[in-house]
Parts: sequence; structure tokens; C-alpha cells
Amino acid sequence: MKRLFSLLVSALFVAVAAPAAMAQDNYPSRTIRIVVPYAPGGATDIVARIVADEMQKLAHQPVIVLNKPGAFGMIAIDEMVKSTPDGYTLMVGNVSTNAITPVIYKDKLSFDYSKKVAAVTNLIGIPAFLLVTTANDFPVKSLKELIDYSKKNPGKVRYGTVGVGSYPHYDMAYFDKKAGGLDMVALPNKNGASGVIQDLLRGDTQAAFLNVASSAGQVRAGKLRPIAMVNDKRLKDYPDVPTMAELGYKGVGTVAWNGMFAPADTPQPVLQKVHDLAVKALNSPEVQAKLLKQNFEITPNKSLADAKVWLAGEIAHWKTITEAVKIETH
Repeated sequence: MKRLFSLLVSALFVAVAAPAAMAQDNYPSRTIRIVVPYAPGGATDIVARIVADEMQKLAHQPVIVLNKPGAFGMIAIDEMVKSTPDGYTLMVGNVSTNAITPVIYKDKLSFDYSKKVAAVTNLIGIPAFLLVTTANDFPVKSLKELIDYSKKNPGKVRYGTVGVGSYPHYDMAYFDKKAGGLDMVALPNKNGASGVIQDLLRGDTQAAFLNVASSAGQVRAGKLRPIAMVNDKRLKDYPDVPTMAELGYKGVGTVAWNGMFAPADTPQPVLQKVHDLAVKALNSPEVQAKLLKQNFEITPNKSLADAKVWLAGEIAHWKTITEAVKIETH
């Protein structure tokens, strides 16, 4: 009787396990959903759609992008985390939604982010300038000159940000602190990068961190002056612009990445297939051409383990910054 019971249990286990194993082996066998925490048209949405289109070609299955904006990315993260962890609901987020939000809005999440979200791979990095205006004959031409000018004119240098508590806001406040206290004043603009650029062009603000893609046109026109680069190395198109690290400010400023994420309970074999599919998509010449045209750097992680270390490092970095600089975000 015991033997019969054991055989029945074993048969039941096989009956349950076999379809699950087959589903993993056959991944993907149906539509993949990629949740994006922004409205259509922004950098994160553009990257997600470029990668999704190529993944669809490679997987021979539909890959659709769903826009779930709002609540600093928490709506999108929540939808992904609460989906079935089978590789068919993913997320493409960025440094704001997937590194800063888990730090500064930790208490607003209904789950432990570190235990519920797995990094699949980084996708791209967006180099940034530290820019100053040329409007109203603003005299600054270097990082040192910006520091000296700010110290001689306390409270008179205004810097633009894309919103209170945004990473450019933290970046400039952190720079202010690291430079010895410059007493610069934040002027957030709810219209995003384009609004910050207009503030700079009018001379309403004098400095800002802005990504290269959004500000290159005004730099070429001579209306905005790059005094430093936020990147691991100088860009070939701007060989005379030194990096923040070269100037003694390593760790100041953000290369605004986009990454792909999945529920942490997703089976490891499926996560590996998602990682491989995303990296293969990034390596496509067509995808690379589209991303490089936007001045994006293609930055996939070499493995799931590498992706895990990368995300943990990003969150640790933002814990350091948000502890060093207090910005009222509520």
C-alpha cells in the first residue's frame, strides 16, 4: 500500500513538473510583455521599443511594450512583481525608477524590492554633460571657474533640474556638497529636459546636468557650454570635454542607464534565456545603429550574476548620495 502511495505521489510530481520543465525549455512560446514606467516617446520607451522589436524577430513571438507611467515607477514595478514569474512579463526601467525609487520610496513599496526584482541586464548608458549657459555673458568656461564663481556669488547661481528629487537634482546638490558648499539654488522645471534647456537659453538658470542626446544641438550652436562629461571616458565627438573623474569628482553625476528587469522568482533557466535574448538583440547591427544614433552607449551585462552585482552597486551608490544630500521629495 505504501509502495502504491509512493508511486502515485511520484507520478503526480512528474505530471506537474513535466509541463513546467517543458514550458521552460520552450521559452518563449507566447507573447512577452515589457512594462515601461513612462508615457510613450521618452528615452526609456524608445529603448524598450527598439529592443522589443528585435527580440520579437529573434524569438518569433510577439513582444509588446505596455506604458504604465506614474508614481515614480512604482506602478510599473508593482505590475511586474505581481505578475506570474515565468519570463512573460518584464520591465525596462531606468536609474530613477529602478535604483532611486527603491531607496527614497522604500516605505511606499508593498514588498522588498531587493527580494522581488531581478536584474536581467543593463541595456544602455546615456552620457551627460555638466553644462553652463552662454546667455547674458555668463563668464564660466570650466568646472573650476564654476566653483570659483559660485563661491564668490553665493545664492546667485541657479541650476536646472527635471524635477524635485530627480537624479540631475541629486547630482548637482551632491556636486555642490563635494565642492565644499557652493550655495547654488535648484530651479526644477516640470517640462523635463526641454524645459531645462529653455531655462538655460534664457539665462534663468546658469548650469545643469543634461544628457548628451538632448543637449548636443545647443552645444553645437554655441548656446550651451559643456564644462565636464559624465561618463567613464571622454566621447570622441567631444574630445576636449574632460570627465568629472578627471577633474577630481569621481562618482558625481549620473550616466542615466536603461535596464531590463524580471520578477525575482522567475526560474533561473528562464531568466538566462531572457538575458541571452536581450543581449542578442543588443548585439544586432540594426539595433546598435539605432541606439548609437541617439548617442546611447550599449552596455549589456556579461551574465545574470554580473547584472545582479551591477544593480546592487547602483542601489548602494544611491543610498550613499541620498544620505549625503537631503532633498525633500514628498
